[in-house]
Amino acid sequence: MRAIVYDRPGAPDVLRLTDRPVPEPGDGEVRVRLALAGVNPTDWKSRSKAQPGPEGQVPGQDGAGTVEAVGAGVDPARVGERVWVWEAAYGRPHGTAAECTVVPTAQAVRLPDAAPFDLGAALGIPFLTAHRCLTVAETGPDRLVPGALAGRAVLVQGGAGAVGNAAIQLARWAGATVITTVSSPEKAALATAAGAHHVVDYRHQDVVAEVRRIAPDGVDAVVEVAAAANAAATAQVLAPFGAVAIYADDGGPEVTVPVRPQMVLNARWQFVLVYTVPPRAKELAVEAVAAAVADGAVRVGEEAGLPLHVFPLDRAAAAHQAVQDGVVGKVLVDVTA
Repeated sequence: MRAIVYDRPGAPDVLRLTDRPVPEPGDGEVRVRLALAGVNPTDWKSRSKAQPGPEGQVPGQDGAGTVEAVGAGVDPARVGERVWVWEAAYGRPHGTAAECTVVPTAQAVRLPDAAPFDLGAALGIPFLTAHRCLTVAETGPDRLVPGALAGRAVLVQGGAGAVGNAAIQLARWAGATVITTVSSPEKAALATAAGAHHVVDYRHQDVVAEVRRIAPDGVDAVVEVAAAANAAATAQVLAPFGAVAIYADDGGPEVTVPVRPQMVLNARWQFVLVYTVPPRAKELAVEAVAAAVADGAVRVGEEAGLPLHVFPLDRAAAAHQAVQDGVVGKVLVDVTA
């Protein structure tokens, strides 16, 4: 099979197209014939720093395709099932930047016939991260369903990013009032398309004043991409028992929080890395995202606030570079091209 592999850490040019044996599924595993693979920031960060195993590493956590073989203990009826794949390359050599990948059966989730493969390949890491961010508040739900966030206000910092887009769509599906921040009119249009009720341009508006105008009692959850830059403002807009879920360090590697005011609120500042999320929380996230897809509540494309940038497999290095450069939207690799 054709696959992208790297055998040493480095820049995108360490990625090479090669031919590898088709992997066989082991006990409890399925082999997926991929149509599209998603590219996430953790893909290029791992490629830049992590030493791959002796066989080299096929990158790519997310993807979508069709189950074509199953291992022992897996229902043979899964063969032919359309699926979305998550965390394929975490601790495993077979990522999704290849014609086939092998994953535990729970990591290949049924994709409804009405859902296109580009949606399936865009789910994985961004949507599971967003679900975790929206469910860490002490007084909030541990799983999203319609109505789970009714009566609650959510602030999504950076609503034009992939996780921000996922958080807007999931929070809207769960019934929250969704506020998001952006840095330009173009990104405001994307956040609005994703479903945000209120959009604040932080370059031209006072975020604290605007959020407090919309949610006078404060917001119950903050999905935070740049905690170091936003902490002072975020601390002023939290509701009692509110939670700040920090899933990235775009604003810098260290954050300063005003301790006493957050003590008074009994606020929670929670760090989120989807790969090491507690297993039960991850199970609930997968179930919720699958349910949202089945409901038709999540979408991709510019009309959904998430422009798609699709590269053929032999240009996987360019796909990595696009994500590394901060392209707005979702980068996918067409494994079949």
